[in-house]
Amino acid sequence: MATTSATDTAGQDRLFAALANGTRREVLRLLRDEGPQPVQALADHFAMRRPSLSEHLKVLREAGLVSEERAGRQRIYRLEAAPLAEVQDWLHPYERFWRGRLKGLAELLDRMPDDDGSWASRASPSTSSSPTRPPRSGAPSRNPS
Repeated sequence: MATTSATDTAGQDRLFAALANGTRREVLRLLRDEGPQPVQALADHFAMRRPSLSEHLKVLREAGLVSEERAGRQRIYRLEAAPLAEVQDWLHPYERFWRGRLKGLAELLDRMPDDDGSWASRASPSTSSSPTRPPRSGAPSRNPS
């Protein structure tokens, strides 16, 4: 098992703390969708004063999620997505865990009788798309024949 140094842990803590705030996640989304922007253009998206947004940008910068470049009197912020790969790497084992649990649930449900006591023949998810149901009475059919 890999060991994590105190420095790595501190960096991960900064990264997760930066992502824990909705305003900071929205800043990242804006930079992702609209590209590099000056502070004022970012501030225009929020109901807060520029110094408050600057504090959020400082947290993002210290976590390595944004970089700052001076252009004359403006500071231009750019998304630095590489640290997000660390988050993805950290989450991957949990994703595998939940996929396995959900697969086990699906298998259990496939072995259980339906509410009327009959055993339904269910196709496995890999061999079938979503099951089709007959339309409710009075509801128009989605599949015209």
